[in-house]
Amino acid sequence: MATKPGILTDWPWQPLGSFKYVILAPWAVHSTYSFMVKGESERDIAYFLILPFLLLRMFHNQIWISVSRYLTAKGNNRIVDKGIEFDQVDRERNWDDQILFNGTLFYIGYMILPGTHNLPFWRSDGVVMACLLHAGPVEFLYYWLHRALHHHYLYSRYHSHHHSSIVTEPITSVIHPFAEHIAYFILFAIPLLATLLTGTASVASFFGYVTYIDFMNNMGHCNYELIPKWLFSIFPPLKYLIYTPSYHSLHHTQFRTNYSLFMPIYDYLYGTMDKSTDTLYEASLQRLKESPDVVHLTHLTTPESIYHLRIGFASLASKPHTSKWYLWLMWPVTLLWSLFLTWSYGRTFVLENMTFQKLKWQSWLVPRYNMQYMLQWRKESLNNLIEEAILDAEVRGVKGEELNKNGELYIQKYPQLRIKLVDGSSLVVAVVLNSIPKGTTQVFLRGNLTKVAYAIANALCERRIQVAIPYKDEHEKLQSRLTTNLKNNLIISPSYADEKTWLVGDGWKEEEQLKASKGTLFIPFSQFPPKKMRKDCFFYTTPAMMAPTSLTNMHSCENWLPRKVMSAWRIAGIVHALEGWNVNECGNTLLNIEDVWQASLRHGFCSLRVPG
Repeated sequence: MATKPGILTDWPWQPLGSFKYVILAPWAVHSTYSFMVKGESERDIAYFLILPFLLLRMFHNQIWISVSRYLTAKGNNRIVDKGIEFDQVDRERNWDDQILFNGTLFYIGYMILPGTHNLPFWRSDGVVMACLLHAGPVEFLYYWLHRALHHHYLYSRYHSHHHSSIVTEPITSVIHPFAEHIAYFILFAIPLLATLLTGTASVASFFGYVTYIDFMNNMGHCNYELIPKWLFSIFPPLKYLIYTPSYHSLHHTQFRTNYSLFMPIYDYLYGTMDKSTDTLYEASLQRLKESPDVVHLTHLTTPESIYHLRIGFASLASKPHTSKWYLWLMWPVTLLWSLFLTWSYGRTFVLENMTFQKLKWQSWLVPRYNMQYMLQWRKESLNNLIEEAILDAEVRGVKGEELNKNGELYIQKYPQLRIKLVDGSSLVVAVVLNSIPKGTTQVFLRGNLTKVAYAIANALCERRIQVAIPYKDEHEKLQSRLTTNLKNNLIISPSYADEKTWLVGDGWKEEEQLKASKGTLFIPFSQFPPKKMRKDCFFYTTPAMMAPTSLTNMHSCENWLPRKVMSAWRIAGIVHALEGWNVNECGNTLLNIEDVWQASLRHGFCSLRVPG
């Protein structure tokens, strides 16, 4: 929001929320119906194509969002180093409002303006006219409009909303108050109306011009320099005719320079070109890919989880992962994306990057789904993917690498690895132990007997807290693995209703949950949360902690966890590197649980006791 919001700041359909798309429904239905029922000679292709074109614009913008987030995460050619926060993502959530606004005006214009019916697909004279009118009056008028918007009166009431984003993303380009968009539409309508009035309009000139504006807007705000230097070497005057992402990035950091739209010529003419434009451009092009200090290997969970990634839908990625009804309607598209990603992309890639206490930390995505990890015939290919990522991290000088699985296999295969593999089990155990309410004397342990389960049972017995197990065979397995002298605290208790605190992991049966008494507290020690079958019980999140405020560029949620919350598995790798521990934590190896816990608190991570 602007610092002093003026009139016509909010969009008219803001009260509709997610139902705002219904404003286009009557037009879309009518155009589709007319195209389907009328004869071939009576069909108007231009009217019918308005809705597909609007959908194509949304897809175009989403491609820019995904690609720019991926490229800026890698680091090479990145322009501004500062991170993006959740408030910016929330502010830019309504980027599609301008598409709805344009679509509404297109439909209204079709109904009331002469010359809009039965447009030809192409007319060369109309395309040339649109280009000339944009290069002339549109660029000139925009320059002075933009300078006017930076006057303190208009800036505080309108344009400051756009400039709240110092580090820009492609969709930052269309984040303006409603009144600004009205002014921009009037300006950009000049070439379109001129071609209509002269009878030279065509489908290509209309849709091509709008696509050009979208492309240039997105490019200028992507925070990634992608215009090659050789282009200006071949044709030097081009620097007056086309801007670069670094050129416009300076406008967002310096505010009083580089006002031009897409053609910097007016900044040169009126002396508002930033003196550091060329320097920043060359420095951005020469910037190399970053070498992180810590790498976290992660993978996809379900097919629709691709939309919840940082490079997916920004609005979904910035909220805890929950099922959405419209994602079910997108299943055919989701399936195609899933097949493309998992079968065509054969190696891990950078998903996100953060900075914490001068430590560069990256998440690398293994493009495989959770269910693929369970298939025996996929095990070798998955291990190869992870192994390749570890060796890549070794070459790049990574200090620590956090793994989703126990990584002893790779240590045995490459005993001379300088990087340290951290599976995070020690911190997971510490988080679970510190989530148990004070004064608890007995807990109920359910789920698969994993490395974490054995460690939790051992630590609780050491603390003289009884650990109840319902089955004799599980009791015997645990007894054989306990290292404490207080094994008598591990008991068999077939009665599910007696315990009020349950520690639950993968493999926990749903019918067992139904046997718990009212008010039972379920504390997961697994990476995936248990399915909630009870409304009269309490569920904690999977092992996690609140991240420090000094951790930058955190603007997406980790799976189902709340904002600014990180799983213990991710935190463990960061703490490991910060402490400089020169040991691997993989296989059956565990670090000192109390030392790991205190280290995480010392570095600013906070205990989290929030129901999941």
